[in-house]
Amino acid sequence: MELNRIIADRWSPRAFDGAVELDDGVLRVLLEAARWAPSHGNTQPARYLLGRRGDDTFGRIFGALSRGNRTWAGQASALVVGAVVTSDERGEVPNAEYGLGLAVQNLVLQAVHLGLVAHQMGGFDKDAVRAEFALPEEVRPVVVIALGELGDSGELPEDLRARERRPRTRKPLEDLVFTGTWGRRYFRPDAQPSAPATTDGARSAGHDGSGPGGPV
Repeated sequence: MELNRIIADRWSPRAFDGAVELDDGVLRVLLEAARWAPSHGNTQPARYLLGRRGDDTFGRIFGALSRGNRTWAGQASALVVGAVVTSDERGEVPNAEYGLGLAVQNLVLQAVHLGLVAHQMGGFDKDAVRAEFALPEEVRPVVVIALGELGDSGELPEDLRARERRPRTRKPLEDLVFTGTWGRRYFRPDAQPSAPATTDGARSAGHDGSGPGGPV
């Protein structure tokens, strides 16, 4: 039994095609996918700041990124800040970040379905985003997502090219799932499915076929 191809094909490249623009129709369907994610008690705590490359919001989000992320993220077609509403009129919103995570995963998988790529980043100045966009006290920025089409990894700095080609890895499933008591493995090692293969897009962008690179 194989993984769903959309899950298997998802990876986190840094090489984006700087000539590609995403229109509002594409951006709307990506964020509609996020909107339909489940959340605790249907509290729907996820909120977004959306910037398209070349507009003011994109530039302000880009300016808050860490130095390392600024070396490549400027080629993305869009940058999205994912934030959570941590409290409302009823008090603290339970599991707010979990709700945002579910929503962002919906967005990312919808991007893969459309032939796009996404890279999620925690490396940004959250206080700068809060100040730059006048976020209310109860709203906390959590992640920035770069969106676009896969570009040529050969245009990245040398250290990032190597990371781009590095095989994607995960801990063995038998080390993650227990039964009866903590540490008692549920799955046998020989029952683990094979790792996802490299996507066609990754191959066409100059990858060596060893598997998708990047974190997450």
